[in-house]
Amino acid sequence: MTLTPWWRDAVVYEVYVRSFADSDGNGEGDLQGIRSRLGYLRDLGVDALWLTPFYTSPLADGGYDVADYRDVDPRFGTLRDFDALVADVHAHGLRLIVDIVPNHSSDRHPWFREALAAPPGSPARSRYIFRPGKPGERPGEERPPNDWPSAFGGPAWTRTDDGEWYLHLYAREQPDFNWRNPEVRSEFEEILRFWLDRGVDGFRIDVAAGLFKDASFRDLGGQDRRASDGPIYSRPEVHDVYRRWRRILDEYDGDRMAIGEVWTDGPEDLALYLRPDELHQVFQFDLQLASWSATQFRDVATAAMKAVAPTGAAPTWVLSSHDSIRHVTRYERPESVPGIGYARAKAALLMLLALPGSAYLYQGEELGLPEVLDLPDEARQDPIWERTNRRLAGRDGCRVPLPWAGTAEPYGFSPDGVRPWLPMPRDWASRTAEAQASDPSSMLAFYREALALRRRMANDLPDDLEWLDSPETAVFFRRGPLTCALNCGENPVRLPPGTPLLTSTPLYGDLLPGNTGCLLESGPTAA
Repeated sequence: MTLTPWWRDAVVYEVYVRSFADSDGNGEGDLQGIRSRLGYLRDLGVDALWLTPFYTSPLADGGYDVADYRDVDPRFGTLRDFDALVADVHAHGLRLIVDIVPNHSSDRHPWFREALAAPPGSPARSRYIFRPGKPGERPGEERPPNDWPSAFGGPAWTRTDDGEWYLHLYAREQPDFNWRNPEVRSEFEEILRFWLDRGVDGFRIDVAAGLFKDASFRDLGGQDRRASDGPIYSRPEVHDVYRRWRRILDEYDGDRMAIGEVWTDGPEDLALYLRPDELHQVFQFDLQLASWSATQFRDVATAAMKAVAPTGAAPTWVLSSHDSIRHVTRYERPESVPGIGYARAKAALLMLLALPGSAYLYQGEELGLPEVLDLPDEARQDPIWERTNRRLAGRDGCRVPLPWAGTAEPYGFSPDGVRPWLPMPRDWASRTAEAQASDPSSMLAFYREALALRRRMANDLPDDLEWLDSPETAVFFRRGPLTCALNCGENPVRLPPGTPLLTSTPLYGDLLPGNTGCLLESGPTAA
């Protein structure tokens, strides 16, 4: 009998390290802070943690600008702290996934500093992407090598003092590696081994589709920058990298895994990353991007499952992350009843957990935290804010530190009297983990109950589902002994057959209220 790999149906909890728990009073979360809260995560009912980057970094982009891939940033701790964290995670029966950032480094990385000090055409520069510019419209003027934009606003090229330009698909402090250089490929294989040897169970690969660029550096010419047939993402050469990485992962025991952050414009391209000798999983963002709509939820779930079906891989589901507006806020509408996003978030969780595959939760969603929309301008740190000339607020609003206890900032995130790196709202006293732990009607209590139910039923649930007939405003489906009903409308609908196990709001007899989800024990299947 073949055992199912742990990651295939795991519930993974994303820890944004800087905002999780501060143990040393510097206002920023750290590894020891995570260690101190592992009991909370075990009791919540998750299977694994995913840590955002904790490596040495100037934090120009929240740690996704890495200066040393083999060390812990002093703000977050030491390698000894990391080793202790791994041991404690495993002692709590959990797994640990860490972020790896292979598309780009920090401009403070020793390699890039060496490249800037070296002349054009030198081996040091060949580890990154340096190109000559193009003549501008006026004499003496020079334009970037092509029309590629940065994801954070402005051009994707910065000119150096000697006249060459270097590529950065994100912030100017994040120069892109040249993955056609064997030295880069070899370096990252050694980085993987470094962390695997320290006991990590898997990797989340940042910008997984972006490593190789079209060798001609042709203009986009108005084409979507993420198009799979474009010059920037999903170049065919990237798959050889992941075949090599898969062989390394397979050398280690314990079902070590890799999940890629892969944005594609079609299921065929997505499936290429999930071939048996490549990545184990890819993030599927469809549910995170869907609005509160039964039709959309059903359509995106169907498409996501269909995309991975030919590969034999399991789908992945996510409602919020460190890169998106929290779904409690996303589900609010100006014309809706105030607070409706909270009710909808509870209902959406039940669908998320009932779907086949693995679920990725983002820290704080179990507390019902909303997006913080009123951060003062001077507090914002996301590079998107400055790169767009303060037109786009960026992602700081979903990265505000977690409230653990107490009635005022820092709510137990840091020692009393310490100001956290991002300010926390004044009305979060009722949202702390401490306050919710003693309230059986809280979001935290609901998450614990829902995750416990999923775990109890996990071994009995098949890998596929059956869509059931439902009213236009609702989504009904059955997975073996479990039926899920989600009503996205405002008016009640009749429940499908089955015995209710858990509902996000109380039922009206056999009616499912609007903006409510319900998990039921399925009745007998009709012959």
